[in-house]
Amino acid sequence: MKLCHALLICNTPPPYRNPFRRTTLSCVAPSTDPETGRVKLAELLQSETLKILEWPALCNQLSAFTSTSMGLAAAHAARIPLGRSPSESRRLLAQTSAAVAISRPLDFSGIEDVSRIVDASVAGEMLLIGELCSVRRTLRSARSLIEQLDDIASRSNSYERCSPLLEILRKCDFLMKLEQKIAYCVDCKLSVVLDQASEELEMIRSERKRNMENLDSMLKRIASQVFQAGGIDRPLVTKRRSRMCVAIRTTHRSLLPNGVILDSSSSGATYFMEPREAVDLNNLEVGLSNSEKIEEHSILSYLSAEIAESSREIKYLLDRVLELDLAFARAGHAWGMNGVCPKFSAGSCEDPELNSLSVDIDAIRHPLLLESSLRWNWGSSTQESDTTGHSVPDSSNFPVPVDIKIGSGAKVVVISGPNTGGKTASMKTLGLAAIMVKAGMYLPAQNHPQLPWFDLVLADIGDQQSLEQSLSTFSGHISRICKILKVASERSLVLLDEIGSGTDPSEGVALSASILQYLKDRVNLAVVTTHYADLTRLKEKDARFENAAMEFCPESLQPTYRVLWGSMGESNALSIAKTIGFDGQIIKRAQSWVNKLTPEKMQKLNSLLYQSLAEERNQLEIQAKRAASLHSDILKLYYEIHDEADNLDVREAALKVKETQQIQQELEVVKTEIDTIVQELEEQLRSTDPNDFNILLKKSESAIASIVQAHQHYIDESVDRSATSSHTPQIGEKVLIKGLGNKLATVVEAPGDDNTVLVQYGKITVRLNISSIKSSTDGSDAPQSRKKGQKTKRLKNLSLLSETIKDGEVSYGPAVQTSKNTVDLRGMRVEEAALNVNMAINSRGSKSVLFIIHGMGTGVLKEHVIELLKKHPRIEKFEQESPTNYGCTVAYIN
Repeated sequence: MKLCHALLICNTPPPYRNPFRRTTLSCVAPSTDPETGRVKLAELLQSETLKILEWPALCNQLSAFTSTSMGLAAAHAARIPLGRSPSESRRLLAQTSAAVAISRPLDFSGIEDVSRIVDASVAGEMLLIGELCSVRRTLRSARSLIEQLDDIASRSNSYERCSPLLEILRKCDFLMKLEQKIAYCVDCKLSVVLDQASEELEMIRSERKRNMENLDSMLKRIASQVFQAGGIDRPLVTKRRSRMCVAIRTTHRSLLPNGVILDSSSSGATYFMEPREAVDLNNLEVGLSNSEKIEEHSILSYLSAEIAESSREIKYLLDRVLELDLAFARAGHAWGMNGVCPKFSAGSCEDPELNSLSVDIDAIRHPLLLESSLRWNWGSSTQESDTTGHSVPDSSNFPVPVDIKIGSGAKVVVISGPNTGGKTASMKTLGLAAIMVKAGMYLPAQNHPQLPWFDLVLADIGDQQSLEQSLSTFSGHISRICKILKVASERSLVLLDEIGSGTDPSEGVALSASILQYLKDRVNLAVVTTHYADLTRLKEKDARFENAAMEFCPESLQPTYRVLWGSMGESNALSIAKTIGFDGQIIKRAQSWVNKLTPEKMQKLNSLLYQSLAEERNQLEIQAKRAASLHSDILKLYYEIHDEADNLDVREAALKVKETQQIQQELEVVKTEIDTIVQELEEQLRSTDPNDFNILLKKSESAIASIVQAHQHYIDESVDRSATSSHTPQIGEKVLIKGLGNKLATVVEAPGDDNTVLVQYGKITVRLNISSIKSSTDGSDAPQSRKKGQKTKRLKNLSLLSETIKDGEVSYGPAVQTSKNTVDLRGMRVEEAALNVNMAINSRGSKSVLFIIHGMGTGVLKEHVIELLKKHPRIEKFEQESPTNYGCTVAYIN
């Protein structure tokens, strides 16, 4: 078989490792037997703890947010990966945060779990066309994921934010050549092998097509002859036993001599016969058909072998796609429960932050109790959260949020309080939160929760009784606690419910106290619940013990399910029994027993102490709320002032732009009006007698003066701003003091940040604002821009022109250049230029102006023009070229 394309060259991916198998230890066990047994025991206890803490139920909740069959299967089987180190858990959290920031899931359509197909190819099986197409679709869809991420990052210019997700797929080999090879050989829509897959297949099919055309043509001719001979009701060509044949009545079989009967109808009246002429062609068709099938099998086997060779890359890619799917599933779950991103507290991270609390979680709720209020349609709307990442608080009062505050020096926390008060639920919430953070999940809490990273979370919660193993309730608990003590490390979290219960109270207290003393030196944190008051007194002797109590409302005789950290609680067994509905006589008799066992003064003391603590806590909560409200108001005011300060420069710039635009508009209006007057003057000059030129010029001068006078306030403002705002006085510079009648003073100190300058006037030294002084050189020291200076100069000239005309002191026409009062000598010889100048002077009337353009060449023409003007009797005076009027001399004619 010869393929029509190049062989696939695969890039070798990173060494394959499946991160989704459950791993509970952060270290590799040595090969010694005792240590191996300890590792296996730790894995067993961790697995059981996950079930106790209902981790599989939470994973099932997470499954609703997965997008692939692989993610769904992993979540249903509770195979969500847990970080095996703080850095790995931080990486998972970073992925979740990046997915949350995108706010919508990617399109995972087309991704299939092809691991079974890959395994079949590795086992040497030939894959079917549908299976090959599944592999191709998966490779193409996996490549589209990184394209989607790149597109999102480029459009929002947030590559850094999306980098944790991009890193997942960055090192993957998407096997584009294998995908193209499958597409080249197989049509997935029609589920057929294409002719172009190999030259041999193309030749076989081409020959088979020609043979079938010949065979069909022959059989149609024979069937028509049989029909015409009355051998059948209508011509019929069909296939029987993989051979082409015609239908004929049994009574007319003689029409096909030496024909082969392949089949007959159910009534026996019709035979399906293969004519003698068609035997060779049918034999060829059968042979070509078999050859085609063999060639197709060869192509499918080749593609199967190609997939087998790339099995490691494909499985690595599937694991990365699963990791990306689970990252977006965690983000969807965080969105659904208004979760917030946790962080690891000091002592567990490589970059620890100083904090007095090891566990600091505000208002956390058990995620499984949020099932009814969970939002499932992630991606249909943006997450309701503020810019700081705080979740929008749920208005519902169920479940009751719990604050978990454990100091960094505490190693053992003893929780006491009433039955049904929420001790176990609070402890399980803490354990589940520790697992969620390891898995990179957000917590259904508020603010910024933090807790240590735990290598193992080990729990003894519930009844451990086992009739099969002959274990009572007490022995079941003790047996499990013994195993926990064997595997717990200094980075472990241990949760023990009702420690020491189920046996004699005195022995139970003694054993429990000894266990807690053992745990304080060997674990990161241990949380236990108890009804033994003696265990709450361990704190008095060792600061590494901490107490907590479940709040109980004495008025309603109902638990509030809130934890009072640092307090000791009472069991309130009689109150609870009364609430449940026990007979009053039973409760009364039990109360009398309690009175005998507990001194009256102690009862009153406990009651008063509890009341005092409750009142103090309420006052502290009120003060905390007031402080938080005041802090919020101060921050709001601060940000308002900060925003105002930030906008000052912007507003100043906008104001300057606006003023500049207004002045430019005024200048345009003035220019347009003056241009109109000049244009009208030129038109009138063409049709007016030369003796009346002066009258026309006077009228134009008067109109221009009126225009300038009408816009005088804008001119003055522009000149003032140009003269003051653009000038910065320097040391030693002479300036004019406006307040002293423009007296001349010397700058002795450069301007400071307060826009003031120190000047000396005679023997007096005084500090003045920059706005109260001006340059003594009429703005020559402020060369901000040529264009700005030219505009200012034009404005001044217009202003002076207006005043001069108004006072009637003008004896010559305005120096406004027009085509009538201009003579252009450029390109002429000296003699020709002299003739043109004389003619122009003679043609001009008295008290008029003539513009002589001689250019800026060698200067010969200019010299002759000036010499001529000096000697001409009608020239009153002339002005040579200026920096604003190069190459032109203005002559005034008397």
